[in-house]
Amino acid sequence: MTATEDEFVAFAEAASARLRRTAFLLCGDWHTAEDLTQTTLAKVFAAWRRINRRDAVNAYAMRTLMNTYLAESRRKRPGEVLTGQLPELRVDSPSPELLEALAMLPPKARAVVVLRYWEDQSVDQTAALLGCSPGNVKSQSARALDKLRLLLDDVATEPGPGPSTELPNRTRKGDHGRDVASRPA
Repeated sequence: MTATEDEFVAFAEAASARLRRTAFLLCGDWHTAEDLTQTTLAKVFAAWRRINRRDAVNAYAMRTLMNTYLAESRRKRPGEVLTGQLPELRVDSPSPELLEALAMLPPKARAVVVLRYWEDQSVDQTAALLGCSPGNVKSQSARALDKLRLLLDDVATEPGPGPSTELPNRTRKGDHGRDVASRPA
């Protein structure tokens, strides 16, 4: 192997677990997440020599994953039947309630929530990864969180210990009747 191929192999080994977790949160299925991760790594490998800044390769891979996920979500897959059961549970998987609620969001809104609140990306970073404006990220995020709050309301109000499905809290009504974050006094 050449030095360039060795660099890519090292990158792929380091980044594949993170890409696979993010892909799982996007699609809700470990097998599809594996497919998305492999497709992403193949695309990154094809562009490896063109990536001038090696410090930006993680961002490039994440953007490629998002584009691949969004492109796949637009296609119809009549040959595949997705089930609600995973063959095995992973230790690091989020609660089933959260996954079900995420699955009810449109693909782009789901991508915004995963990037903003799971991957802890800023509004600007999320906008850059998804190829949209920061305002679009904010509005998609607000609508998606509102929908998730409604979907998870029953789960969050049930007594007893369990995984946290808490979402960022908003406390007052703003213009046009929308909830907005309260400002400190």
